[in-house]
Amino acid sequence: MEVGFCGPGLMGAPMIRHLLAAGHRVSVWNRSRDKAEALVKDGAQVVGTPRELAERVDTVFVCVLDGRAVGDVVFGEHGLLSGGVSTLRLQRIVDHSSIPPAATRDYAARAAALGVGWVDAPVSGGVPGAQAGTLAVMAGGRAADLDAVRSLIDTYASRITHMGDAGAGQTAKLCNQAIVTATVTAIAEAVGLAQASGIDAARLAEALAGGWADSVLLQTFVPRMTSGGHPPIGALSTFQKDVDAIADAARDTGAVMPVSATVQQVLRLGAAQGLAGADFAAFIDIVRPNNGRQQVS
Repeated sequence: MEVGFCGPGLMGAPMIRHLLAAGHRVSVWNRSRDKAEALVKDGAQVVGTPRELAERVDTVFVCVLDGRAVGDVVFGEHGLLSGGVSTLRLQRIVDHSSIPPAATRDYAARAAALGVGWVDAPVSGGVPGAQAGTLAVMAGGRAADLDAVRSLIDTYASRITHMGDAGAGQTAKLCNQAIVTATVTAIAEAVGLAQASGIDAARLAEALAGGWADSVLLQTFVPRMTSGGHPPIGALSTFQKDVDAIADAARDTGAVMPVSATVQQVLRLGAAQGLAGADFAAFIDIVRPNNGRQQVS
């Protein structure tokens, strides 16, 4: 099958490689062309605008930074749905970006008015999951649209859960991020407590393995928070975007989320310390500055 993909970044690039490895033809667009051209050696084709994809394929995947970026890719100048519909081949958009549910519902309604389906399909599993092809996908939108792309998503995901109508996938992702950001913050506090108490914080992963505190996050972040040399897997600014969206959703729905509100303040403190672009593990640098960890830029 021939598909399009907008956003070959840390997450998108390995997704594209899995699609190519499964025998699909993938045309790629990115705002900075070099990231798209880096995939040519893997078999991808590069196009000059998102609109070119919409005129070439039935399905386009989007994996970009935030809601504004999604809006630009889809509705902006030379966007997927810019111009008339006479040359439009596109039937559905699959958005793997993590954006507010309200924005998703708005975009999906605008796309539907042009006869284009929308599947919001944010992912969990991070860069390692994208590389391994084991992502978890939380999907919203019409079941028929999801069924049409399920085999494509299966090339880089181990689980797809249909949560409901447009926006439901994004709401599930906010629930995921509420748990993840709170947990990583708690891990940083625990590492900081161990260090301040004079015990070997690096052994926490071993000491807590198999207990109730154990998790993939614990085993991932204790080493990253206690030693250097680990390649980055994401920036704190991404977590900031997510917790801001969580706060908006909590306000809109009346949900009480004091822990997420605290994490939001911790991340704002990190941004004030110049850590917005630092790796997720830099939570430890917020709660325990001068901890001796060597960061990898």
